[in-house]
Amino acid sequence: MTKSSSARDATVADVARRAGVSKAQAARALGAYGSVSEAVLTSVQTAAKELGYHPNHVAKSMNTGRSHTVGVVVGDIENPYFGRVVRGISDAVRERGYNVMLVNSDEQLAAEQEAVRVLLDMRVDGLIIAPASAESSDHLRDVQDRGRALVLFDRGAPGIEADLISVDFQAASEASTQQLIDAGHERIAYVSSLRSPTPYSPGKDLGQSPVTQRIGGIEAALARSGLALDPSLVRLNAVDPAAVESAVDSLLAMAEPPTAFVASDNMIAQSLFGTLIERGLSVPADCSFVMYDDFPWTLLTTPPLTVIRQPVYQMGVEAGRRIIDRIEGSTPGPMPDLAAAVISRGSISPPRKMPKT
Repeated sequence: MTKSSSARDATVADVARRAGVSKAQAARALGAYGSVSEAVLTSVQTAAKELGYHPNHVAKSMNTGRSHTVGVVVGDIENPYFGRVVRGISDAVRERGYNVMLVNSDEQLAAEQEAVRVLLDMRVDGLIIAPASAESSDHLRDVQDRGRALVLFDRGAPGIEADLISVDFQAASEASTQQLIDAGHERIAYVSSLRSPTPYSPGKDLGQSPVTQRIGGIEAALARSGLALDPSLVRLNAVDPAAVESAVDSLLAMAEPPTAFVASDNMIAQSLFGTLIERGLSVPADCSFVMYDDFPWTLLTTPPLTVIRQPVYQMGVEAGRRIIDRIEGSTPGPMPDLAAAVISRGSISPPRKMPKT
């Protein structure tokens, strides 16, 4: 057997020779386009299996304009939140005959822009992106300008009209804050990884980010009780464990430290909770604790943590479904109800004076 007809290097021409048909007939049978007889189809499929033939998807995409791949760009693949999302996306697109190409942006705009460029060059049919920044949308606009489908996940982008898969957190944020207020808390800290060049201030434009609704819910619940959110209790840019630790130490050093903490996601929650314990504080005896996202570890703490759960897997499935519909020219239909819910456990109790650290 020659090198060109080995299992590793088998081509359409090799399959055609083995099947005893023309190259055009083999290509039609392998590519599932045009028409061939049942006898030709059977011969070609048998020959392809014997030779271990695998289609060249790049070449196929150049001929058909379709690669049957979807690019997915997320902020942090180590975050179980994104892992669950990608699982939902993968399950949904695989069911429709597509594959996923995953890229991590590390929540960096430059890395996201490069990822989009590379994925477009690889001729993906569409992209699902969790935008790292609201500062620039030119690369997202380029996706649409080049005729590729685009779905945004978790966060919107300025000036971009595309399906946005996100949860409305306003009601859940208000409800969880109300639980803290009912327990007697007035100083409630919120820690987020949202990147911002300036500290939080009332009315600050946070873009189309879920953080906008989460802080808005805290402010609304406090306002109903005649209270106001101290802007200095909102800490942004908590992008890694060191930044979370620094934010916690700064908050605890305040003349009036917070008596309750709200963590914006699973990764922040782990670092924040661990830092409080390292500082000799007990949850909820010394400070109450609420976090966004619900993962198994939240049930393993003592006590289990109060969480704001969102349908993460279902969000991924919906993103996958919509991107394929957009690629294939179908109308995705109305967005399903993707609601967040407060799961009350044992990490909220009445406040007491925070011990010195």
